[in-house]
Amino acid sequence: MAAMSDQFTIVTDPAGNSLALSALFAALPLLTLFILLGALRMRAWLAGIIALAVALVVAVAVYAMPVGQALLSASEGAAFGFFPILWIVLNAIWVYNLTVASGHFDVLRRSMARLSPDMRIQAVIVAFCFGALLEALAGFGTPVAVTVVMLMALGFPPLRAASVALIANTAPVAFGALATPIVTLGTVTSGALDDPRLNTDTLGAMVGRQTPLLAVVVPLVLVAVIDGRRGVRQTWPAAVVAGVVFAAGQFVASNYISVPLTDIIASLLAAAAVVLLLRFWRPAESPDLREPQPAASPGTEPGRGAASPGGEPVPVGAGDEPASAGAAPGSRPGGADREPARAGADAGLARRDSGAEIARAYAPYLIIIVIFSIANIGAVKSALAGRPWTVTFGWPGLHIIGTNGKPLASTTFTLGWLGAAGTLMILAGILTAVVLRIRPGRALRAYADTYVELRHAIVTVMAVLALAYVLNQSGQTNTLGEFLAQAGGLFIFLSSILGWIGVAVTGSDTSANALFGALQVETAARAGLDPVLLAAANSSGGVLGKMISPQNLAIAASAVGMAGREGDIFRKVVGWSLVLLLVMCVLVTLQGTPVLSWMVPGG
Repeated sequence: MAAMSDQFTIVTDPAGNSLALSALFAALPLLTLFILLGALRMRAWLAGIIALAVALVVAVAVYAMPVGQALLSASEGAAFGFFPILWIVLNAIWVYNLTVASGHFDVLRRSMARLSPDMRIQAVIVAFCFGALLEALAGFGTPVAVTVVMLMALGFPPLRAASVALIANTAPVAFGALATPIVTLGTVTSGALDDPRLNTDTLGAMVGRQTPLLAVVVPLVLVAVIDGRRGVRQTWPAAVVAGVVFAAGQFVASNYISVPLTDIIASLLAAAAVVLLLRFWRPAESPDLREPQPAASPGTEPGRGAASPGGEPVPVGAGDEPASAGAAPGSRPGGADREPARAGADAGLARRDSGAEIARAYAPYLIIIVIFSIANIGAVKSALAGRPWTVTFGWPGLHIIGTNGKPLASTTFTLGWLGAAGTLMILAGILTAVVLRIRPGRALRAYADTYVELRHAIVTVMAVLALAYVLNQSGQTNTLGEFLAQAGGLFIFLSSILGWIGVAVTGSDTSANALFGALQVETAARAGLDPVLLAAANSSGGVLGKMISPQNLAIAASAVGMAGREGDIFRKVVGWSLVLLLVMCVLVTLQGTPVLSWMVPGG
């Protein structure tokens, strides 16, 4: 076995004068992952580990990477998967679980439901605005699992509730979990290409010039799905206000305020704008859209711990959801059980909460905004970025030379432990526990439960990031990039589709960016395209694959009591996914031409 300290130099064509054969070898790990997840429906954590093993074999056997260097590369990727990515997600979901444990999530839901009796507007507020806030704080399936149960409690039929929750979970995804996908994208691309623009701030700004277009359209799509042309005709003012304000907030925040805070700012502004509008305007009529739907598959209950393919738990406190959402215990959507469930929901909504309780329910989100706003003040941000709060070091024993003859930048690891978004979320969680009057022991139990709840997700994320690092540092990504560059200028149209495929299979924009981010910029460099534009397109196009990913379909189906009928939900949403993807492909293509090239920062 090679020594752990052996130096390795990346080669692009290990097969020797056969780029196509080299690309076939380089594609094996990704094909393995896609087949295991998409065709065989294997559990994500197991599929990730197997694909990582294939990548290691290819790196050692085909690219002649020393075994020690390959294992060290995987270890660095796994470490990055935990910090800062999982460190953000775990602590954000803990804050959410605290609101469930204290009962204030119920208060929040009732507060939203009373804003308007119109179910179409309720969908815009709950699925789009509040769902975007949940995506901003946690991501990774949380918005779908939570909002679909809330919609059920408000009286939405199961299939419609699932479709609405999935479609709504698009525009905010790129900035989800405090911009974790963008942070990941910046890390994997900066190591692949020597371009100073490939960082979180610039990539976030570029994505913030693409996804707002989706935000304008999505609320209109929601009301169309709920009530067809009549819904659009009667409620378009609320849908347009929500979409336009969210889009403006997303653009301004990502370009001029803070990339991690983008969705938080945009979602709160959109919700406030809709609430303000409802003070002066109401739809001409508010039809009862709770007509009976076909009975769900027997043996399932709404909100009872949604699971991904293979039975993996959804990263939320799903076990508490039926009661908190107001669903009658043991009831199922559809059929004879539908009226008791509706009665339970209506009874829960009839309860009146005090102003103090409502203020406490909203307090966790205000606390997060204040903490992150302070952390992003110039002087504070600079202080947190310096020693001893931030430490930068070369990954021990990992020595890789890039194709340019220089040490690979991605072998340097940055540990910004105090200023990390996850650490700030812990502070927010502590203050939340104080405000919501949760005892320290109960808060600690909720924290431990969050780790247990996410045990499979932890393995999955660390395995996928380890896979991405091995692909990038062994040269497999370089090979694929050089091969795809043969498509020339056409690749700019295909770049969003690549991100869409990645998210559709993995269920995560973060994972898709880790897998394809470096590939996008490598291909851009070889094809004479702008790497910032293509890297951002990977993330922006990827968000549209979220609604058709097997993981999210399973979450939605389980939450509404339709486990086993994911195909019905897929057929409801796939058309919208493809139409919006086409729009994104056209936008990105135009941004690569003189028509819209002015939208690319520093281009």
